Amino acid sequence: MSRVELVRVLEAARALLARPGNDFTWSSFVDSAAAVEELDNAMAAVLAGGTPVGLSILFAPTGPIQEVAISSGWGDAFLELADRFDTAVAGE
Repeated sequence: MSRVELVRVLEAARALLARPGNDFTWSSFVDSAAAVEELDNAMAAVLAGGTPVGLSILFAPTGPIQEVAISSGWGDAFLELADRFDTAVAGE
């Protein structure tokens, strides 16, 4: 696992989820603040040397980030981010 790249991916996801006007209706996130908090906690865990439980679910197809992305108009950006996540986790 490339922790540096994983943190970069989480930072990018956090920035997208923090955008004003995002639609969280179909997501498991209550709102932007909840999404940002979850990403912040995941980043803290990665920086501390751990692997957050359920992290891959966030980036899975029809996972919470993709649900926000599709309903908020940045689905293509999510797909690129999900590819980067997969690469970071695989350690390539």
